[in-house]
Amino acid sequence: MDSMYEIIMALPLFQGTSHEKISELIEKTKFHFIKFNANETIVEANDNCEFVRLLISGSIKITYKIRNANITVSSLVSAPNVIGIEYLFGKERNYPFGVVANSDCAVLQLTKSDYMKILHSDDNIFLFNLLNILSHSSQKSVISQMSVNGSVASRLAIDIMVMTQAKSKHVRFDYKQKDLCSRYGVQRPMLIKSLDNLKNAGMITYEANSIEIADRDNFMSYFLK
Repeated sequence: MDSMYEIIMALPLFQGTSHEKISELIEKTKFHFIKFNANETIVEANDNCEFVRLLISGSIKITYKIRNANITVSSLVSAPNVIGIEYLFGKERNYPFGVVANSDCAVLQLTKSDYMKILHSDDNIFLFNLLNILSHSSQKSVISQMSVNGSVASRLAIDIMVMTQAKSKHVRFDYKQKDLCSRYGVQRPMLIKSLDNLKNAGMITYEANSIEIADRDNFMSYFLK
């Protein structure tokens, strides 16, 4: 079993730091370790982001509900990972998604003030890690808009890029067909034809009111060229 030091050092915000530095942080910082049972709520959509939350074991399900439409986008994320730290700062401070435990899992939680002390330490790796995460998040919307070609496939890929993480698995859309047609600007026959083509290409499986993407990265790399 990995030691607590190895677990913390594998987290995105602490990668690249030393065992000694982590030991020092544990001594000076209040690290709260919280266990969640499968299907237990970790974050409610629209909750204020007041803490740094890091997934250290198990997996979670992140779900976005698209405003003014019967469409949800969900995906599974496994440890180690960070949960929505981009909402710790800036004007928009509420999570736009909900998070539930997909399996029994554990979360390392830090207050914003304690995390700010870490960022102000003499080890710049913590700041660089945060900047990398924030930069990646901010660039997704620009990259996605530059990739639009009007097809259902590319618009689906854009939603996946914006509303899932790079290491997400089992991406799923649940919807009413009229709302998905409205979002992608197509009539129902064109939506069905496009989904049939994606299914025949082995990119998705779908039913009347749901789409599942088995390989997120393959899907996006193909349609966001």
